[in-house]
Amino acid sequence: MPRYQWKSLNSMQLGAYAEYFVKMELTMHGFQVYNTEVDDRGIDFVTRSDGGPFVEVQVKSVLRSGYVYMEKRKFVLSSSLYLALAILSEGKEPELYMIPSIVWADPNGVFVSRDYAKEGQKSKPEWGINLSKKNMSALDPYRFERTLVSLKGST
Repeated sequence: MPRYQWKSLNSMQLGAYAEYFVKMELTMHGFQVYNTEVDDRGIDFVTRSDGGPFVEVQVKSVLRSGYVYMEKRKFVLSSSLYLALAILSEGKEPELYMIPSIVWADPNGVFVSRDYAKEGQKSKPEWGINLSKKNMSALDPYRFERTLVSLKGST
């Protein structure tokens, strides 16, 4: 079977793959990875590089494009919280991004804040990313390797 056939996996499998892939990539870049016992706070794991600050990581995966969101009550903006985003395209290795949560402090057309305060709306408040071909350039500053360089530089 050819590699990276994402459509053959269900959403739980895609999420698990993305989380393990991010952990292994961090490890390959010299980071230590610490698993959380329970994912009830929106934190999948904690990482750090050579005695540097601890960084909390939430991992999300998406097939090609679409909308990715995190509940505000679990994804509380902080300089130590990051979103690891894995964009999965059929037949290709995941594209990884490491986005500091503080990006959402100043929402825009790509990094959005939704509070669903209108009557009849039942969704919980969320931070989101609108992913489309048009918006992909907004993710460039957060490419995985680029963010890791800045995290290593803060040690």
